[in-house]
Amino acid sequence: MEVLTGTGVRAIGKARPGQAGRLEVRAAAADGSAVTRAADLVLVVVGVRPETSLAAEAGAELGVKGAIAVDPWMRTNLPDIYAAGDCVITHHRLLGVTYLPLGTTAHKQGRVAGENALGGDRQFAGSLGTQVVKIFDQAAARTGLRDHEDDHKAYYPGSHRITIRVTGDRATGRLLGLQLFGHKNAEVAKRIDIAATGIYHGMTVDAVSDLDLSYTPPLSSPWDAVQMAAQAWTRAAQQR
Repeated sequence: MEVLTGTGVRAIGKARPGQAGRLEVRAAAADGSAVTRAADLVLVVVGVRPETSLAAEAGAELGVKGAIAVDPWMRTNLPDIYAAGDCVITHHRLLGVTYLPLGTTAHKQGRVAGENALGGDRQFAGSLGTQVVKIFDQAAARTGLRDHEDDHKAYYPGSHRITIRVTGDRATGRLLGLQLFGHKNAEVAKRIDIAATGIYHGMTVDAVSDLDLSYTPPLSSPWDAVQMAAQAWTRAAQQR
């Protein structure tokens, strides 16, 4: 698998005679140099945007990226009208108000909105943007914030390599984010959930090492990969 970052696609066309693959992708690298790749299939991911025209016509206030503005109780500015899911803004535990539509977030928001519509008093606790995606035999996951200036190391629990990037506040040591990439059998989803729980409860990066996580030689190491990455971040932060 080849991963190209900082590369913008300029055109997708039919492959030239004799060229491998059915399609030719022409792109430009960050330094402006031309990049060309052959492919049989190209997936174009354009993102999502909220469809809120009906709500806007009814008088609902819109917020980030045109999503419906709601408070933590999922109330709109309209009396007795609640909204949840991909059409509303996201209350993020680290970023504040943003727009980050995810299925898990929609389920939680829907539960809050439904309970409150029936007279309850529940607040949406906030999202961390925790997500995992399978890419062929690999899995990529993230939670919290990303920081391209922080160190990342590769560790080898069992026979599968995991690349981990830790994001933390160097002043307070607070854990702010974690990104993982590894084989689908390397418990990537389980490990991102460890970090998501830590961020939710305001843990420091160093405190991750104190977690009592399961261990047996066939399945893990005495220090989980997430803990080893946390220790590496702590050492690097202390040297700066």
